[in-house]
Amino acid sequence: MKNQSIQFNKSKIVATVGPASNTKEMLKKLVLAGADVFRLNFSHGDHKMHQQTFDYIKEINEEWGTNVSVLQDLQGPKIRLGEIKGGEVEIKAGEEYIITTKEMVGDNKKGSTTYQGLPNDVKINDKILIDDGKIELIVKGVEGDEVITMVVYGGPLKSKKGINLPSTKVSAPSLTDKDLEDLKFGLKNEVEWIALSFVRTAADVLDLKNRIRYAGKSCKVVAKIEKPEALVEIDQIIDATDALMVARGDLGVEIPMEDVPLAQKMMVQKCNKACKPVIIATQMMESMIENPRPTRAETNDVANAILDGADAVMLSAESAAGKYPVESVQSMSQTISSIEKHHSIYFKYGHVSTKSETFMSDNLVQTACKLAEETNAKAIVGMTKSGYTAYRLASHRPKAGIFIFTGNNKLLETLNLVWGVSGFSYDKYETTDKTFADIEAILKKNNHVQKGDTIILTASMPIKEKHRTNMLKVKVVD
Repeated sequence: MKNQSIQFNKSKIVATVGPASNTKEMLKKLVLAGADVFRLNFSHGDHKMHQQTFDYIKEINEEWGTNVSVLQDLQGPKIRLGEIKGGEVEIKAGEEYIITTKEMVGDNKKGSTTYQGLPNDVKINDKILIDDGKIELIVKGVEGDEVITMVVYGGPLKSKKGINLPSTKVSAPSLTDKDLEDLKFGLKNEVEWIALSFVRTAADVLDLKNRIRYAGKSCKVVAKIEKPEALVEIDQIIDATDALMVARGDLGVEIPMEDVPLAQKMMVQKCNKACKPVIIATQMMESMIENPRPTRAETNDVANAILDGADAVMLSAESAAGKYPVESVQSMSQTISSIEKHHSIYFKYGHVSTKSETFMSDNLVQTACKLAEETNAKAIVGMTKSGYTAYRLASHRPKAGIFIFTGNNKLLETLNLVWGVSGFSYDKYETTDKTFADIEAILKKNNHVQKGDTIILTASMPIKEKHRTNMLKVKVVD
């Protein structure tokens, strides 16, 4: 039974699940507040805990008729500090500090790292940043398994904090042994989206895609952009991946943070043009970990991401470990809703290539969106087996609702990440007229259209063969 009290925006919300939100009751509240995709962060928690979350989301979709999607976020080669004596020590600027790959409990002179390749990867004068750049070290030399550094900016050095190497080419593969185990687990659960951390080249993405294909699965890949090398290869990465995540946390440590806003805008534009979803992540509502309301700057940040053309905005600790998970989603949803009243985010045309082998179909989809604008249509309908039509329709940002009908139920959950898309299960496909009449009835029944509204229907003829979209029809609802 479809839950009628859920309000959908066109721009999607990704909410991270954690200790503050991993009960079925809380997940339901987050869906009601506007969460479209749940992110499971495999840097934390075990498979037993994540399995419970998978099961809850499946149950909610079955009970409510929703298509809430799951994004499995693989940890990747996260470089961390080892244990520190008492959990924290103070290190001071100008002093020497040694990082070793040997396991030990660190102090204010020497600490260990989980990353065995550190002595081989770093060069003299490379920066080592710890705890999101709060501590900065500079490499002075390497002796065996020890890296000798000088402290540039000191402060409290805490156990297990992340290490960033902005000027170092890290040799670790994007998929670690832990990631491969987690990937098996995600594929077993038929996860819709898999996020690959610390992507550096298109080859990283293609490696993961090949593993998914080899396992006989069809889940989609999100490339997380948080390394400077990825920005150099961004066109090839966008070409290889199914979606992009602008992971501003690590990216803002790896490159100068003042360069992140323009990098974000550049990636959003390129993804829009390539018809690939793009997620803006990290610190969007950071203050709501502790407070029931966001700051004005955070509201501005979410609004600007939507104005720029992001498909989705993401909550991390706010919904995973914060005091106000539901309010965080609500605040995001209200901001999106306000921005979506603004004309400037709609009607983005002009990225149909005459050289493309899908030019005829792509052109027809763009024409459907233009027609929807000119006729003030309430809905555009696409029928798809692969999801291709949905991505193309969304990329033009029509003001009309995008309603996708497919016999592939798993695809409905995948498409829940895509801007503006609402999905329905449909597998009759007898004749075009009968199919269009059924679709009109379904949209009316769900209060998406009413008598007198204009709808634009796209399909492929003959309808039973389910080829690429090759026809469209303008219809006034009876």
